[in-house]
Amino acid sequence: MKNIIIICAAVLICLTSCKKLDVNPPDKLSTTIFWKTPADADQALTGIYATLYAQSGQISEYAPMWWENFSDNSYTQNNQGGAQQSLIAGLTSTVGGFPTDGGNSLYVNAYISIAASNSFLANVGKVLTGDKLNQYKGEAYFLRAFNYFLLAETYGNVPLITADPLTIDFKNKISKSSRADILKQVESDLDQAIASLPDSKYTTGHAVKASAQGIKVRVLLFEKKYADAAALAKTIINSGQFSLNSSYAGNFYKPDQRSSPEIMFSVQFQTPAVPHPFAITTVIIGSGYKDLQGTQDMINEYEPNDPRKTMTFFFPGDTPAQGWPFPNTVGTPGVNSWTPGFYPGKKWLDPKNIDPQPGILDDQDYVWLRYADIKLMYAEAQNESAGPDASVYQQINEVRARPGVNMPPLPGNLSQTDMRARIMHERRVELALEGLRYFDLRRWGLAKQKLNGFIQNPLTPAVKTIYKDNFDFWPIPQNEIDRNTPVLVQNDGY
Repeated sequence: MKNIIIICAAVLICLTSCKKLDVNPPDKLSTTIFWKTPADADQALTGIYATLYAQSGQISEYAPMWWENFSDNSYTQNNQGGAQQSLIAGLTSTVGGFPTDGGNSLYVNAYISIAASNSFLANVGKVLTGDKLNQYKGEAYFLRAFNYFLLAETYGNVPLITADPLTIDFKNKISKSSRADILKQVESDLDQAIASLPDSKYTTGHAVKASAQGIKVRVLLFEKKYADAAALAKTIINSGQFSLNSSYAGNFYKPDQRSSPEIMFSVQFQTPAVPHPFAITTVIIGSGYKDLQGTQDMINEYEPNDPRKTMTFFFPGDTPAQGWPFPNTVGTPGVNSWTPGFYPGKKWLDPKNIDPQPGILDDQDYVWLRYADIKLMYAEAQNESAGPDASVYQQINEVRARPGVNMPPLPGNLSQTDMRARIMHERRVELALEGLRYFDLRRWGLAKQKLNGFIQNPLTPAVKTIYKDNFDFWPIPQNEIDRNTPVLVQNDGY
């Protein structure tokens, strides 16, 4: 942990920019000359957002689509993020990828972002006052909560650190706090953010009030505080500030993303200044990659004539008329890295990127929260707390009837159990390849049932995935345990 904090402090000194700022060269910045003017606050806040660009090999744990490969929704033939190894061989404290891989794990990168937020909160009052100070602190509270929630739902019990990293005695080792304490801090930070952030639409990449409210709904669902989650989701719905995009596919590429009325928080990019370090288009669909391929089980989940299926995946025989990005060819399993038995991902691809190759400058924003999710989270929370009343039907049916999808309404008179199954279905098809399925299965208590012994590919039935009870929370990276022994204790079962 102490090495992580040192890295985190360095992030504050070597700031990168996602906004159009005239910044000093990173090697000229130091804590002795920083926090002198309001411009330093802009630069430091930009630095916190920039931690969300963290790269883990060719991909990023802050790119939500790659989390799908840990679930029953999709498959990575090149083990991106360590997902395939984690499913086929099982999770260990040294498995690599997002779980435990040295400086590229979620654990490490989340603490880098948390430390940047901690330092910002400790110092920004030196150069700002009034409403601007409150708003900037609100953004830092939001980003700290966002990262701590990722840690809590992924690793469970983790160290809780809120002090400025430059004031910490690195000789002291840090033990884990309980997941309950982490989540208490997350809720507190989000409440601070809700009270401080502007009550406006989400446009610039800076978190707004509804961004914090929406993530808090997700936290409350994770904690099974259903009545509270339903009430907060209803507040967002009643605000009238967000609506379903008339283009479902447009939520996932430019320029439609920037005008989408349903995106509530995302990690924003902009070529040529801020492209992806490695093109996600290439990793999703490029020759030699195709690392986001839907499983047959995922395809079977769609109802007949649900257009979201063909807006999310490619199918044999697809041509450029169906968005296949390789001119004068037809999509064919077994050709061009298309693994027979799977279906290459289509969501997140910019249709303007033809014949994608490594080095392409793509810049799809990483969408972490959509209004459709708010409506489905409301339906779930309300169904769990009060049963399938008319408001539950309304929110689900509005998602199903969204422009361009136009699926029929749910049948009436469903029991709470039947409605729960319908909500689970709707979340899976509406939010496919958006990084939520893995976490949904875990919070529903269904991960072992769905993933242990799961056959990813019907053409290779002998290959099955492994999921044990302790996998509900990942192991802390072994190198962190080794650095902080005996104070930092490994999670159970590892």
